[in-house]
Amino acid sequence: MNALPDPEVVAVLGLNKSKSGRRLIKWLLGLLLLASLAVGINSLMRKRASDALPRYRTEKVERKDLRVTVSATGTLQTLKSVDVGAEVTGRLLRVLVDYNDKVKQGQLLAEIDPEQLHAAEEQARAQVLSAQSSIRTAEATFIESNLALKRVQEQSKSGLVSAKELESAAATAARAEASVQAAKASAVVARATLKAASSKLEKTKIYAPIDGIVLSRAVQSGQTVTAGFTTPVLFTLAEDLSKLVLHVNVDEADVGRVRESFEATFTVDAYPQRTFASRVLSFRNEPKTSQNVVTYEALLSVDNSDGALRPGMTATATITSELHDHVLVVPNAALRFTPPVEAKFGPPQAQRRSEDKQVYVPRAGTASPVIVKPGASDGRATELLGETLKAGDEVIVDVIEKS
Repeated sequence: MNALPDPEVVAVLGLNKSKSGRRLIKWLLGLLLLASLAVGINSLMRKRASDALPRYRTEKVERKDLRVTVSATGTLQTLKSVDVGAEVTGRLLRVLVDYNDKVKQGQLLAEIDPEQLHAAEEQARAQVLSAQSSIRTAEATFIESNLALKRVQEQSKSGLVSAKELESAAATAARAEASVQAAKASAVVARATLKAASSKLEKTKIYAPIDGIVLSRAVQSGQTVTAGFTTPVLFTLAEDLSKLVLHVNVDEADVGRVRESFEATFTVDAYPQRTFASRVLSFRNEPKTSQNVVTYEALLSVDNSDGALRPGMTATATITSELHDHVLVVPNAALRFTPPVEAKFGPPQAQRRSEDKQVYVPRAGTASPVIVKPGASDGRATELLGETLKAGDEVIVDVIEKS
């Protein structure tokens, strides 16, 4: 700004021709200087006042579909799997399948050396033959003793034998009858022993109980397996890997929001960019407690037609418990925001109730509070049930740091 008077103006007024004129010029110069200083100070104070006020980061209220979800982690498992074990002890002669081999029901998987069990079966068969012979011997003795008893009875009528001889003949016949029954019982035991020996011999051949795929093989040819109180597992077969089940643990706080048939999605670390569709098959009532945290197991369906997923993979599931179509939502950060102490506040728009929340909107340099009624939330945004805000309104979510 030029603080000196225009020379042409001074010349016209004749201010440069006298002392009074020169004093007037100095007075005008001082007046202009003071005016310039006042304007500068006022501008500086306004700038400082503006810099002292906080600046806000805002986001818009919008309408969109809101999904309320429950998150849970778990592992993928086969829909049906069977552990194939050995019921007899022995050395494995052959192991005929390996990992990932497809098998059919009744297919031979492995064979245990049958030598000792063959011998046991032959011994049991010989015992059956011996028992049958004992029955025939006992029956012959029984017939003989009965005939002798009849002769003694006839002679006793004629007084040719004593009563003692009659009694002895009757006792002999009774013992012969008991011997027949004992021989028959021994034969039943022998046949049962033979049947058990034959069954054990048949179990030296391990067959597939279902159609499926070999998930694991725990033995090698030449290895000895011992069947004791627990059955040794030789193979694990899965019926169908094109359909799996995701077992997830749902926190007790979320149990009331999960139901059977609810839609869900899940991800696995092997395919971080891919989301797999799923659905809740069942929700079990048995509680599981780990580190004082109670969870309940939910089973989710998994379509694995392309074979991308494998049993045992860890998955993170997101179960949709509620779906709100085209509702007005506000960012959760706006509901959590509190203006700093130095902020200017506008008056609230309404009386706040206990269930209501408060957000702030930028208006004429102030953070003006607005009372809102929140609804469902997906963790990032919350539905607005009232009409205090509309789509497109700006709400404050944070304060911009001063540089």
